Amino acid sequence: MNRRDVAELAGSTGLGAWTAFAVLAMTVVAGAGQPLWPDPGLLTWAVGHRPETMLALARGVTATGTGAVPYVLVALAGALAGRTVRQRLIAVAFCLACLGAGQALRYGVMELVHRPRPPQEAWTAHASGWAFPSGHSTTAALTAGLLIVALTLRAPRGGTALRVAVGCWGVMVGLTRVYLGVHWFTDVIGGWLFAAGWLGVCVCAAAHWLPGAFLTEPADAEPEDHVPQDPGREGRSRPA
Repeated sequence: MNRRDVAELAGSTGLGAWTAFAVLAMTVVAGAGQPLWPDPGLLTWAVGHRPETMLALARGVTATGTGAVPYVLVALAGALAGRTVRQRLIAVAFCLACLGAGQALRYGVMELVHRPRPPQEAWTAHASGWAFPSGHSTTAALTAGLLIVALTLRAPRGGTALRVAVGCWGVMVGLTRVYLGVHWFTDVIGGWLFAAGWLGVCVCAAAHWLPGAFLTEPADAEPEDHVPQDPGREGRSRPA
């Protein structure tokens, strides 16, 4: 794909995600932060299905969606995206800036919406701050998106299983937030939409500003221009 195609695809995807996020955010604000129709039922189901093994697994998965792990993974995505040392350094810096700026923007939205979390008696993990959009869900989805973009750049016709695994990890981190009782399901949906919208902005910006070598395969070496030899002339003496 060329720059224009990448920018248009990322821009249209981001615009769609931002539109859906805006609708969901306005719905949450209009309801004064109260749970929306799927939220109570899913939380009730989660509270009623919590064997110790599943709780331990959920806590382990949810821990990968915050702290240093996402930043290490997006740095890896940047290292994968570049071909030369210079390209890798640029891509790593860009990916880290994308994640860091997305975190700051998401925090600002949380402060504006001021949505309360589910009742604390449902919690089985530590949580702080407002609920919408879910921070873990946003961070994991954005990290997974950057990794998938990097894998697609370097292996456009391969690595499908790895891309699917990365995407499943991003989804699972969000779902554990509901299972552990610290977020409503619509908080998680909001985090996914926010991440998709911000990823669209970042990829669109990268398509415009990063060197074109990130998006195109290096040209194969031109074959040398040899004059064909006549095998029948081998061994013959040159005429006088």
